[in-house]
Amino acid sequence: MRIDLSGKRAIVTGSTAGIGLAIAKGLADCGATVVLNGRTQEAVDRAIVAAKIDVPGGHFIGHAGDLGTAEGCAAIVAAHPDCDVLVNNLGIFGPRDFFETPDDEWSRYFEVNVMSGVRLSRAWLPGMAKRGWGRVVFMSSESALNIPEDMIHYGVSKTAMVSIARGLAKRMAGTGVTVNSVLPGPTLSEGFADMLAGEVKRTGKPVEEVAANFVMTHRSSSIIQRAASVEEVANMVVYACSQQASATTGAALRVDGGVLNTI
Repeated sequence: MRIDLSGKRAIVTGSTAGIGLAIAKGLADCGATVVLNGRTQEAVDRAIVAAKIDVPGGHFIGHAGDLGTAEGCAAIVAAHPDCDVLVNNLGIFGPRDFFETPDDEWSRYFEVNVMSGVRLSRAWLPGMAKRGWGRVVFMSSESALNIPEDMIHYGVSKTAMVSIARGLAKRMAGTGVTVNSVLPGPTLSEGFADMLAGEVKRTGKPVEEVAANFVMTHRSSSIIQRAASVEEVANMVVYACSQQASATTGAALRVDGGVLNTI
């Protein structure tokens, strides 16, 4: 299968590192012009340099801005009025006990994880429908279905993303625009590696081994028994954004390593 996205403009939110950057590189490798986004110009510039090393000849455009705000979303839409592929990857996470999570933290998670995707989809999907083609992916998580007891606020935001993607897919029926959500499991991104850094230093073990031990301790239902790579997650997203995925819409596509114990 050869995925060709030549002539398409893809926008990947929160894409200066981790899964987002891997997705951006994957889309560019298929010929798309990719808008990389981060909160600071320094982070965006650094990501573009890294992306061009891995994807020589890739077409990348930077946009610095906080898309967790209505103003930030309006600014990127004004700068890039046309979008063919939208990957709503921006997200925040972190453990916090339910009884110690105040209203403003719930609101912050909803604004960043949910409303960024709502606002950008609302802005760009009508143009996709008018052109008769478009791809939208909401980056959810296995935590959308397997709500973590120490991050209920995070899990709820990811469940909301799955619901929005399903509803939007039905709203866009017959337009040539597909909308899906992708549910990664534990993934060895930079953020995950940073979280494990202390254990890596203490044990002297490779980060991959420490990550695998973490997965089997905290997600013991994992079938692959390790953390996924960011590239493995990105591969699913790139397919969902392809011409070939035209019959895949309204789906919750799992890249969870088998963590979710359902058929």
